[in-house]
Amino acid sequence: MRQLRNNPFKVWYLDDNSQRQSFEPTDPKLAHALFGQQNRHLRQIERLTGVRVSSKGTTAMLEGTGEGLARAVRLLEELTGLLVKGFALRPPDIEYADRILSQDRSASLVDIFLDTVTVSSRNRSISPKSISQKRYLDAMRKNDVVFGIGPAGTGKTYLAMAMAVAQLKKKEVSRIVLVRPAVEAGEKLGFLPGDLTEKVNPYLRPLYDALYDLMDFDRGQALIDHGVIEVAPLAFMRGRTLNDAFVILDEAQNTTTEQMKMFLTRLGFGSCAVITGDITQIDLPTGRTSGLIQAMDVLGHVNGVSFVTFSDVDVVRHPIVQGIVRAYEAHNPG
Repeated sequence: MRQLRNNPFKVWYLDDNSQRQSFEPTDPKLAHALFGQQNRHLRQIERLTGVRVSSKGTTAMLEGTGEGLARAVRLLEELTGLLVKGFALRPPDIEYADRILSQDRSASLVDIFLDTVTVSSRNRSISPKSISQKRYLDAMRKNDVVFGIGPAGTGKTYLAMAMAVAQLKKKEVSRIVLVRPAVEAGEKLGFLPGDLTEKVNPYLRPLYDALYDLMDFDRGQALIDHGVIEVAPLAFMRGRTLNDAFVILDEAQNTTTEQMKMFLTRLGFGSCAVITGDITQIDLPTGRTSGLIQAMDVLGHVNGVSFVTFSDVDVVRHPIVQGIVRAYEAHNPG
């Protein structure tokens, strides 16, 4: 067997028929973290790549052919690089890592997974799990208006919320405004009990859910009570100017063209806006044009406005969600 590659934390060997490789990290603790408890991580890599993977002590042995073997090698190399940097590897991360490297062989997991957004008093960090999510975070850092467009489960709203909370924590903005259109998806507001605020609250619940997942309930509620965080239906934005705010418009596919223009012209000095939506899930009445679709046509070349598109490969929910998204896209390709 001849040595193929050598660096400070790993050594690769390749046999004469190029079908088998072994990998031994120089640090046994690193090997344990990479292999996972009872080789859990290695079994996952085997399932993802179709390469037979086993271990003997601190050595991983791979057996396969062609592209599958190269894919497994690259995945182990990149995961090792993450572990060396102190990343806490979990089974879902391996699946996300394989998707990223399959999409872009030159991608660096260190650059993506370690690009963190710190959002809580306990310094909880949120990091991108796909190339599009990384582009999304970069776009929010560089632009005043960012559109995140794609299917459910791709982290559009959650990452925008994380960025908003992080900027509030660092005092880069003085408040967060979370907005949703109150459009009926098969239900009528008039049939719901209570006054207008009580009627629209169910439509705003996903924004509350994301907020309370990023900070503890008491802290989040206190900020809402003091007006530092505002959660409101889109109709409440008319006539306002929002200064020094991070504004998120969720479910933007259900805005009309007039509402979208109204929302975008609410931005004042020191503010930024993130608009999220899925153009395959429009609940507007027949014949009404989605403000999100029109914005894609009108604002594509405006300086300071960025569009980031997500697809099924960016889904970070339960693995079955990715399959569901793909199935519906195949059934309705338009």
